[in-house]
Amino acid sequence: MEGESNMMRSVKAVAELPHLKAVPCNFYVDDNYSLPSINTSSDDDSSLIPVIDFSLLSSQDPHQHSKAIQDLAKACQQWGFFMVVNHGIGESLMKELIGVTNEFFKMGEEDKWRYKGDQVFDPIKYGTSFNYTSKETTFFWRDYLKLSVHPHFQSPHQPKNFREVVWEYCEKCRKVTRVLLSGISEGLGLEKELMERCLDLEAGVEVFAANYYPACPQPELVMGLPPHSDFGLLTLLIQNEVGGLQIQRNGKWININPIPNSILVNTGDHLEIFTNGKYKSVLHRAAVNKVARISIGIASGPAMNATVGPAHSPLIQNETFPPLYVPMKFSEYVEMQQTNPLYGKSCLDKIKINSPSL
Repeated sequence: MEGESNMMRSVKAVAELPHLKAVPCNFYVDDNYSLPSINTSSDDDSSLIPVIDFSLLSSQDPHQHSKAIQDLAKACQQWGFFMVVNHGIGESLMKELIGVTNEFFKMGEEDKWRYKGDQVFDPIKYGTSFNYTSKETTFFWRDYLKLSVHPHFQSPHQPKNFREVVWEYCEKCRKVTRVLLSGISEGLGLEKELMERCLDLEAGVEVFAANYYPACPQPELVMGLPPHSDFGLLTLLIQNEVGGLQIQRNGKWININPIPNSILVNTGDHLEIFTNGKYKSVLHRAAVNKVARISIGIASGPAMNATVGPAHSPLIQNETFPPLYVPMKFSEYVEMQQTNPLYGKSCLDKIKINSPSL
């Protein structure tokens, strides 16, 4: 079948076909998705995106620390998205990571497809579109490499230095994530150890997801990824110097123009569940361009066997704010998301209390 043959060929290989002038029709966005040019904000809302100075979260100055915690809480509640600066991860390491990731996607098709994964939880998984195990009918202009990097680190050994660079970057990102989660707990008025204890963060899952969006001759007809929210608590994202990330705010799509050397952070579904809806996971999507784009996300979540529901704290659920989500094992939620078509918050909606899906 046409779709199956394309799914065993990377989008990069499709984009580099000789004399390709038009996108194959099975990549066309259907009526279920809004094209990147529709409902995009014409205002410069990107200038309003919160910026968190990471160094102040650990400041010994009580005023600076308190201000940073308040800024973080406001960003999570009002945006579900923010840029982190002064995070302590060197710009040279971030550029090196982009470089070795690009080298991976430039490898021959046979070398890349040896990492093809057949199961949701395969520790190393190369593929194309969203996830070929999810019975997709619309294919997306994207190749990906997903790695399980915590609690056990997994990575290809090629290209040269790829494994070492990914390991170093993930180690540094983990420290940033834990400080951010601690600050989020503090901003909610929760005891510092509550999230760590309830979600077993020491054994928490971390997934490295590298995305390659090839140059596209007709970017207005396709999408890199459709509107969706992420599983987990937080996702940390960096990219090359090509735009494409958009977030939804007040019914409009905002183009993200990151500050140089910043890390983009978005809240995930399990932070929404844990906070009982106080903080919402943010809808975002990836547009494509006539030049190639690379983005690299680190999605951090609870331990695989942790059952996640609203936190048992009067600050989160009480008589006025009863629990809004049915507790569910983290691994079951991930499998549900990864084996169904990616569309909005469809998975999160299924575990809302009083949802017709229940």
